[in-house]
Amino acid sequence: MKSSAIKILATAAFSAIAATSAFAADMAPRYTKAPPPVVEVWTWDKWYIGLNGGYSWGRSDTTGTFYNNTTGVQLSPTQNTRLNLDGGVFGGQIGTNWQNGKWVFGIEADGQWSGERGSALFTCVTPALGGACNAITGGPGLGVSPTTTFNQEIEWFATFRGRVGGLVTPTALLYVTGGAVVAGINTSGVISGFTAAQVPTAVAWGNSSTNWGWVVGAGLEARLGGNWTGKIEGLYMDLGSVSGAPVLATSNPPLRFGYTSDITDVVVRAGVNYHFGGPVVAKY
Repeated sequence: MKSSAIKILATAAFSAIAATSAFAADMAPRYTKAPPPVVEVWTWDKWYIGLNGGYSWGRSDTTGTFYNNTTGVQLSPTQNTRLNLDGGVFGGQIGTNWQNGKWVFGIEADGQWSGERGSALFTCVTPALGGACNAITGGPGLGVSPTTTFNQEIEWFATFRGRVGGLVTPTALLYVTGGAVVAGINTSGVISGFTAAQVPTAVAWGNSSTNWGWVVGAGLEARLGGNWTGKIEGLYMDLGSVSGAPVLATSNPPLRFGYTSDITDVVVRAGVNYHFGGPVVAKY
């Protein structure tokens, strides 16, 4: 009897020890391998579209000369003036990039509304007793010089450019750019004079042209977050020349004003771009 009781107690103790060991094993910490970190890698290999705005400093180096429209004789010395065609610009752009290591190559086209405009006044000098510009020798028209107002504006422009740049950081691109530019240029004014009967006479004139030229520049573009980048860039544009020869046939003598304008432009603008396609996801 005593032996049986001892066996029962031993069995119970052993079972308790085994249960405690199993419970302790269940409570021990378990370690699992952490998943590899996920890192977004920004790439410039994308199409993009965006908006921009800024300011522009245009220059029009203009020569103007008055002629007798009947005989073709030059009536006054050629006058030279520089018009400041300054104003704001606003527009949009579309482009694409190809990245090769730290180098990025791309093409971009943009279209801009422009508020650039300037004006001047040209005078056909007349002596006090009349002369070649004004043949009147008495009355209210005596000594009054014919004039023309001269207004010029760059109404719009568009550029088609290549871009080549290097990465300052993986998300910041410093680039140079260049290509072709096309612009709409409007020139207008009013020629004023006197008829042979000493009656004031005037005619409004205007000329619109579409000019092709070249453009070069540089800029900095950087990622703002997500698929958005911001940029700031400067462009120099040579828009070629425009010319015209409006006529005031009713003046005495009949007047023709011949002009030629060589137009250049400097643009500084900032913008934002949305790039299609997300960042590359890399696991390490």
